[in-house]
Amino acid sequence: MRFTFLGTGTSAGVPAIACSCAVCTSTDPRDQRLRTGAAIEFVDASGSPRTILIDATPDLRQQALRAKLSRCDAVLFTHNHVDHTFGLDEVRRFNAVQRTAIDIYAEAHTLDHLRRVFMHIFESDRNVNQSFVATLIAFQIEPDRPIDLFGLTVTPIRRMHGRLPIVGFRFDAPEHLSGPARRHWPLAYCTDVSAIPPESWSRLVGVRTLVLDALRHRHHPTHLTLEQSVNIAHNVAADQTFFVHMAHDLAHETTNATLPTGMRLAFDGLTLDEHQIPD
Repeated sequence: MRFTFLGTGTSAGVPAIACSCAVCTSTDPRDQRLRTGAAIEFVDASGSPRTILIDATPDLRQQALRAKLSRCDAVLFTHNHVDHTFGLDEVRRFNAVQRTAIDIYAEAHTLDHLRRVFMHIFESDRNVNQSFVATLIAFQIEPDRPIDLFGLTVTPIRRMHGRLPIVGFRFDAPEHLSGPARRHWPLAYCTDVSAIPPESWSRLVGVRTLVLDALRHRHHPTHLTLEQSVNIAHNVAADQTFFVHMAHDLAHETTNATLPTGMRLAFDGLTLDEHQIPD
């Protein structure tokens, strides 16, 4: 069972266009950040391979090629913003390879956004020309109502992104998974967070891996600062915490040197699996 950080950058990506700061011009590949998204790959109880995407970023094609993703069984959406949804058109290639529809899961307001932006997919009968579009089956999710994806238990968790209610996800590993493969699970994925409502804290109890938004040092109205994220991570007390959705204010190596034990910036392409406990 493998978790891959497909992208770890903020909505502008890093390097940012027309910026010559130290991070944007860094030669450290860990400072190059595509838009934030992730993939979970595992083998279900029947022996079938499964891949679940968390969000569909505008960089999804590049991310899928780099991670050598060969299938997509489902997409989970945290919210409706461009940097988390505008890659949805790219999943049509997985449709062609698998010859199956792909399930997508999102809250009602995000599904409305997807249907409006991707009308050529959801109302393909209105297209002037027949064309190669994705085949999707949409499911509405709600906070604190778990869903089962091929044996993986996924629980949406309410988060606030400024004034916008969004969701993070808690992933509890399939029951048939045993041994070292379970070392990173349960895992909570919480990007684009500015606040965690009181009723949501219980969903973080017992997680072994926490993935948490950490935009920069300076205050932002819709994202946690690195310092705020560190405080939350201390309270959650997961075995390991990885920060994502970083802007070009945070250099990978120098920032990691300041973080408490067990906490670090994630980077594009980082994988968590049974063979690896990252430094």
